[in-house]
Amino acid sequence: MKVVALVSGGKDSCYAMMRCRDYGHEIVALANLMPLEDSIDELDSYMFQTVGHQIVISYAECMGLPLFRRRIKGSSRYQDLNYQVTSGDEVEDMFVLLNEVKHQIPSITARLRVESVCSRLGLVSLAYLWKQDQTSLLDEMIRKEIKAITIRIEASKHLGRDILELQAHLLNLKEMYGINVCGEGGEYETLTLDCPLFKNARIILDDFKVILHSEDSIASVGILHPVAFHLECKNGSLSFSGESGRNEVGLNKVCNVHEVKGDYFLWLDARLSIQRLIPLMLRKRECTCQVQRCTFSMASWFRILLKLQKVNIIEISRCLQDDLTSILGKLELELSKNDFGWAHVLYIHLYISDMNEFPLQMKCTLSFITEKKCHMGVPSRSTIQLPLAQVGRGNASVEILVTGDQSKRVLHVQSISCWAPSCIGPYSQATLHREILYMAGQLGLDPPTMTLCPGGPTAEMEQALENCEAVANCFNGSITSSAILLIIYCSARLTLSERHEIQLKVETFLKRRAFSLPHVGSADVLDPIFLYVLAPDLPKALVEVKPVLHIPEDREAMIQDSGLEASATGIPENWDFEHSSWHDSCCQKWIISGKICAVTISITKDLVLQICSGLDETPESSQLSIPKKCIERTSRFCFYLLSRTVLENQFSWGDLMSLRFYFSTALCINAEELELIFSQALSELTGASSKNSEMLEEPIFNLIPVLSSGGSASMDDLLTCELFASKT
Repeated sequence: MKVVALVSGGKDSCYAMMRCRDYGHEIVALANLMPLEDSIDELDSYMFQTVGHQIVISYAECMGLPLFRRRIKGSSRYQDLNYQVTSGDEVEDMFVLLNEVKHQIPSITARLRVESVCSRLGLVSLAYLWKQDQTSLLDEMIRKEIKAITIRIEASKHLGRDILELQAHLLNLKEMYGINVCGEGGEYETLTLDCPLFKNARIILDDFKVILHSEDSIASVGILHPVAFHLECKNGSLSFSGESGRNEVGLNKVCNVHEVKGDYFLWLDARLSIQRLIPLMLRKRECTCQVQRCTFSMASWFRILLKLQKVNIIEISRCLQDDLTSILGKLELELSKNDFGWAHVLYIHLYISDMNEFPLQMKCTLSFITEKKCHMGVPSRSTIQLPLAQVGRGNASVEILVTGDQSKRVLHVQSISCWAPSCIGPYSQATLHREILYMAGQLGLDPPTMTLCPGGPTAEMEQALENCEAVANCFNGSITSSAILLIIYCSARLTLSERHEIQLKVETFLKRRAFSLPHVGSADVLDPIFLYVLAPDLPKALVEVKPVLHIPEDREAMIQDSGLEASATGIPENWDFEHSSWHDSCCQKWIISGKICAVTISITKDLVLQICSGLDETPESSQLSIPKKCIERTSRFCFYLLSRTVLENQFSWGDLMSLRFYFSTALCINAEELELIFSQALSELTGASSKNSEMLEEPIFNLIPVLSSGGSASMDDLLTCELFASKT
């Protein structure tokens, strides 16, 4: 990609450019923000380093690149993590600056740092230094010959010293007081005088004066103000000099320095007006579309009762875009009826019938789910291809989990970095709500390049797990010590042997990582539930991992009773199932007493034969199809076993957060017919009449068609139940 680099003069911005080049990107322009007055060294800025701005103009000559500069007119008005467009904020000066750079150099597609501005300009943010070990990072900068001096520091006696000279001292301070050795905690700021990117010249600082920014008796803060400097050319040419902090060479000799002026806010108002029209235009188009069938379900989470509201929309549709536009529009309307919006959505499961249309669904989703609508952060998401049309489910299906409160924490990083894959689109890496971390589906993408890890499916699997671990670490968790459930989606392009290799890779990864975790004993390592799902296709990849983690809080007050007695929902006496030891063999359970109950049940063909052994009509072992009576009895067995597990662990159906039935297309049954069978079984279980329209129209479960599924990579299940209940 062609990149514009935001430079402050500090070591970090220069090293970020070096890492950018290492990953194959081309830096074609520099951008810098400086104070309104040349005589001012430091602004009270939340975003930008301005100390040393007098010398930054020389970077154009040193690197042989155009430099675009703008004076900062705004101030630090909006300081929350998720920046919102704010009139008069200093971030808007950056927007104007980069907008002009993009106008002058249209080929630019990426820039270093600050995600909000990049998103609005259609640029990709590169942040290769983010979440790197600071001690190693400082050492790398020194080894790769960045010559940077301290230009602002709490101990003024160290002003003007090279970071190489201070390295040992900084490491010592880290050991004693826990400081950040790279100065990210505000301990110091630097000015780069030379680095490998300076191909034309290096900067020689001839004279400076020290200004005390703070005269604290314990730790005074000093600023180095450049008085005179010159450029020493590396190609043997004459050097150029500047005096009194003004590099006249930069103004006369370097013709490719551009000052960016102009206002932004009038243009902004017009832009937002256009954005507001987009959803209205999409809804108008929906009214004229020809219809097929599309479905969606919504999980509305209230503390009293959770319902998965299933709405079947019978329409004629030309394509996925029509189905998805209709679904998202109706979801938005349904949310608003309950005084909710997209901001209340924790997680989105998006199922589509054709992965070739993945870019189209992304475009469609972007028109509904925006950062502006999600003031608490955009939801997390997973997207897979499923055989929807084969079972009468149209081109798209959407399932959302909604919370009634505003206590969610969202990790939404759009920058490309070495940390974990960025989120390209309206979704976040993970959402934490009441001790449950819902992580977006993770692919085997190499974070700094955003390309699939080479080496085949097992290599992809290991990288995907590494990415999961990086995200979990941000919440002080680990997939080894915190995972409740790991859903592993496998593409149908994989062979059976490759799937077994993937399973082995997962098991060895978790064991290896468990031994490497500090302060984690064998008793702390959890045994998560594994669920493997075979899908026709995945976005670009062969495997995808979707973890659900438990991140405990210290406050016990967060543990609440649902208000429903465990005996409120019983098992009918006329259900002729007697508990047997083999029942447990088909279950995976993950229980924290009084908090979480997660369980999966694997129903194989052999298990169906055992469940239905007393029926007149039973399937032959060689037959693929299952008689309807056997499906009916199997559905009752599933609810019997789920209910028994829930009640035995002092939970109730009122604590339910999700209940999914993954059914194989080998069952050869339409989704609508299967839904009626399961609704009838649920009605019997709860003692409700089969004619109860509310129970049938709003079942508490979701049916998901798959090629196959199971607790292992063999995926022998005809039906897999996945239940998750919580009292947190």
